[in-house]
Amino acid sequence: MSEARPGRPSAEEIERLLVGLPPRYTRAEVSARSGVPRELAERIWRALGFAQRADDAVAFTEADVDALRRVRSMLDGGLLDEQTVIRMARALGQTTARLAQWQAEIMIGTMLPSEPSEGDLAAVLGAAQVLMPDFEHVLTHVWRAQLAAAGTRLLAIADVNDELVPTRVAMAVGFADLVSFTRRSRELDEKELAGLVEGFESRASDVVAGHGARLVKTLGDEVLFTAQGPEQAAAVALDLVETDELRIGMAYGPVLPMMGDVFGTTVNLAARLTAIARPGTILVDESLAGGLGGEPYELHKIRRRPARGLGVVQPYVLRRSSS
Repeated sequence: MSEARPGRPSAEEIERLLVGLPPRYTRAEVSARSGVPRELAERIWRALGFAQRADDAVAFTEADVDALRRVRSMLDGGLLDEQTVIRMARALGQTTARLAQWQAEIMIGTMLPSEPSEGDLAAVLGAAQVLMPDFEHVLTHVWRAQLAAAGTRLLAIADVNDELVPTRVAMAVGFADLVSFTRRSRELDEKELAGLVEGFESRASDVVAGHGARLVKTLGDEVLFTAQGPEQAAAVALDLVETDELRIGMAYGPVLPMMGDVFGTTVNLAARLTAIARPGTILVDESLAGGLGGEPYELHKIRRRPARGLGVVQPYVLRRSSS
C-alpha cells in the first residue's frame, strides 16, 4: 500500500476513482471465474502492458473478469485465435498507454498552477472523474470512426491490388523534420520545448488530416505520414512546409504496413531524402515525381546523390507552381 500525505490522493484512491471497482481477485481467481486458462490470461495482461502481480496479490476487479469472459467468448466462437488475441491486446495496450499518458499530462499541465498544493492535486482527480463518462463516449466514437477510415483505406488498396489485406502496397511515404531542432532545444526551457514539440505535432496533424492522408507517428522533431498517391502526398508536403521551418523527403513505392507502422525500402528512401533536403525544401524520388503531372506543381531535377544503404538516387525538388 502506498502512503499518501494529507490532502494528496493515494495510488489506491486514484485507481478506485478512475477504474470504478475495487480489486477482489488474485491471478488464479480471475482466470477461474472468467474461464480463460491462467497462462493465456497472463499473456494477455502482459500484452496489454500491465506488470505481473504476485500470486497472492488481490489486484483484479469484476471488470477484469468481464473483459476476459469476452475474450473467451470470441475464442469459443472461432472469431479469433489465441495469437490474434495477443496481437490485438498488444495493439490496444501500447496505444491506450500513450493516449492515457498524453491526456494525463494535458489535464495536469492545464489545471495545476506552477506551485500546486495538495488540494490542487485532489481537484484535478475530481475533474477527471467528472469528465470520464464524456471522455469514454468520445473515445468509443472516435475509435469507431478511425476503424471505418482504416477499413476504407484497405478496401481502396484492395481495388487496385485484388487483395483485401495486402502484404505490400504502393503508397507515398513522407518525413517532415523540424530544422535546427537540437540547437533550438538547447535554448529553450522544458516548458518552451514541450510547447515547440506539441505545436509542431498539432500543426502537422491538422495538415495531414485535412488532406485525407494518415499521420503514422510522431518522433518529437519529426513526423511520418503516408498518402494513397503522389498528388495527395504533394499537397500535404507543400502545406506542411508553409507551417514550419521544415525539410521534407518523400518517396512512392511498395510499403509493408504492420503494427500501425510502415516498413520497407520506400520508407528508408523517404528518410534518406529528408536527410539530404535543405531547410525549407521538399525532395521527392523519381517514382513520386513521375506521378505528378504539371500544375499546380513544379519539379526541379538536381544532381544524383548517394543514399546510405540505397546506392545513388535521383532527387527532385518539389515546389508549388508559381503560375
